[in-house]
Parts: sequence; structure tokens; C-alpha cells
Amino acid sequence: MSQPILQPIGTVHCDITSREDAPKNYDISDRKGTLEIDPAFQAGLQGIAAGQTIVVLFWLDRSDRTRLQVYPRGDRSRGLHGVFATRSPDRPNPIAVSELRVLAIHDNILEVVGLDILDGTPIIDIKKKITPEDRPER
Repeated sequence: MSQPILQPIGTVHCDITSREDAPKNYDISDRKGTLEIDPAFQAGLQGIAAGQTIVVLFWLDRSDRTRLQVYPRGDRSRGLHGVFATRSPDRPNPIAVSELRVLAIHDNILEVVGLDILDGTPIIDIKKKITPEDRPER
């Protein structure tokens, strides 16, 4: 099997500088920031518009890739769980998924709201959020 090769397409910029400051995934985040997309990938933004929700995949570059068990939300009373049964950022392939609302687009910069990711985190992909209108009639 060939090894996957990921190429970051950009970087997130925001005021979240520590895990403790990041909204928990069960919170609805009102944190704003920007997604700076490398100009080489700017053409890939065509069709994204303000008001739209996008799905962004991030590479959690500061995560511990060796941990396989964690206490969910750090709560030891819940016992250890395997990382695949949690939303822990510590995991063998530290990929995060966030749904963000686009506030504005300026060339290769997307202003977004809904962030729960640390400043400087690499962006590995952006996808359109699938809506009921996107599904074919059966």
C-alpha cells in the first residue's frame, strides 16, 4: 500500500493559541478568524461564497501521535477510551474536521466563523457542505 502524501493548502489565523482556550467540540463556536490559502490553490476557491458553510480539514500539527487512549475531555471519572472512540486531537493521524461559515472572501483569504482550531494550524482540504438540495431525488 502506498503511503498517503498530504500537502497543506493553507494556514488558519485566529486568536486561539492554546488547547485550553479552544472551544470544546460540543460548543457552538463564535470564534472568528481567517483561512489563508496558498496562492497556488486560489483557483480552487471559485464557487465559495459569503454565507456558505464549508467543511475544512486541518492537520493538528501539535498533537501527540503516539497516544491511543485518553480520558474523554480529561475527565478521569469516565475511564480511559481509545482515541477512535473520542474527538481527541491526540491520535495517530491528527486530522480535524470543522464546519465553518464563510463571512467574506478576499482573493486567497476566507474570513470565517466557528473556529475551534489553534492559530497556525495547517489546512489540508476544504469541501462543500452537503445540503438536502444537493441530494438527488429518489
